[in-house]
Amino acid sequence: MQTPNQQAASRSVLVTGANSGMGRATALRFAAEGWHVVAVDVTESTHGVEQNLTSVVADITDEASLAAGVAQALDGKPRLAAVVNAAGIFPTSSLDSYDVALYRRIFDVNVLGTLNAARVGAKHIGADEGGAMVFFASVDAFAVSRNQLLYSASKAAVVAMTRSLAIELAESRITVNAIAPGWVDTEGTRRGGRIEAAIPSIPLKRAASVDEIATWAWNLAGNPSYITGETVCIAGGIFMR
Repeated sequence: MQTPNQQAASRSVLVTGANSGMGRATALRFAAEGWHVVAVDVTESTHGVEQNLTSVVADITDEASLAAGVAQALDGKPRLAAVVNAAGIFPTSSLDSYDVALYRRIFDVNVLGTLNAARVGAKHIGADEGGAMVFFASVDAFAVSRNQLLYSASKAAVVAMTRSLAIELAESRITVNAIAPGWVDTEGTRRGGRIEAAIPSIPLKRAASVDEIATWAWNLAGNPSYITGETVCIAGGIFMR
């Protein structure tokens, strides 16, 4: 019987958005657990030399590029057992300010990118041994914020896709879940004092750390169980269903 460390060493995970914030923390968490990490981002890796990590420069909106990069990274490596799609963008938008280019940019990255990561990942996971997928949604999919018209809509689409793909991939023994972070302490949310302004409205009176979010991604993708089609809100109580 394999030990937990031996089991981890025989698995790979695809993590998108792996160069910064929650994606980076997730990639490093899986690497620390002994998994081989295929770390995808649109820019060159900022991880340095990591024994368990293979960096891939690819745009998740381009399925062919993503597929080629992932296939090369997995060549001679452990089988893919999990996908964590953490890549996403959150520019502001409103009814007055949006335009077609912004709409397409947000939906291409947040929605099409999720689908591309899922399809590329599913082909490598296959139907024999099963696996897990975790998509990054947002609390804004449920409790919208001012000036996040398109972002909120794109993340609501991710929640709906999570449910649909959970049904579609169940026969392949692939669980599909999403996490919906609220305020997280990242470089992006620190800009302009956004976090400081938001904290008084959070019942727990603090933002989440990127490592806390990575732990939830690890729990759902690294240890899949009898949970699929769900979206877990990690928002300090700012939204309760």
